[in-house]
Amino acid sequence: MNAIVYPAGGPTPASLLSGAIFTGPVDTTQTTLTIAPATAAGHAVNKGQLAVPQITVLTSGSGTYTTPANAKYLTVKMVGGGGGGMGGGTGGTAGAGGNGTGSLFGTSLLTCTAGAGGILNYAGQPGSGTVNAPAVGVGLLGGYGAPNVFQSVAAYTSGGNGGNSAFGAGGGGAAAGIANPYAGGTNTGAGGGGGSLTNTTAGAYAGSGGGAGGYVEAMIPASLNSTYAYTVGTGGTAGAVGTGGASGGAVGGSGVIIVTAYFLP
Repeated sequence: MNAIVYPAGGPTPASLLSGAIFTGPVDTTQTTLTIAPATAAGHAVNKGQLAVPQITVLTSGSGTYTTPANAKYLTVKMVGGGGGGMGGGTGGTAGAGGNGTGSLFGTSLLTCTAGAGGILNYAGQPGSGTVNAPAVGVGLLGGYGAPNVFQSVAAYTSGGNGGNSAFGAGGGGAAAGIANPYAGGTNTGAGGGGGSLTNTTAGAYAGSGGGAGGYVEAMIPASLNSTYAYTVGTGGTAGAVGTGGASGGAVGGSGVIIVTAYFLP
């Protein structure tokens, strides 16, 4: 068994605990303290490892992302546009929510399909995400919108909520009899809320919420392209109010693409 040997006159566990002062011999031959610079062989911290990443947030439209000079890899977080909410009203008179549009980065490298608008008798369907080589990562479904509610009697009825995306922010359905559904959050890809009903018409439908856009989180490794085409998805349109409805639906949230470039040695 290894043992700790304390020099004669030096500190001991007991003396350290008691606060005793060490009065043993001192080597006075070393008069200079030299701190050598770090080297690659000695666990050096390379200055390149401390470089601040460059973050680019693309909030709308289509264009070209240019890879920064000396970037070693990219990470991308992105979401497609959310679907719009359906309006409230009798069957055939209330408008369906519009579908969002998808987001892409690098043409087919990373894609997020859009959420669908709320329609009669169906919740708004979510979009999905796809990651293709050489990128590595994960693609996720967005959230479903809440389905519409049928009222056989004249009654106030609330609209369905929009689906949450990976960023949250699904739009709330309009409160019963009130004309204010909420839109999906801007640049979150969330679905818009559905419209509500008054209490004047029997056999009517409160609007269903729109579905959220799909999500991707991925890394694009070394051997980067110099440029990447991109498109940011748009939110779906709001469904119109119908007979007996208190309100139309709300628009879906627009998509977003967040690109981070890292600079390593």
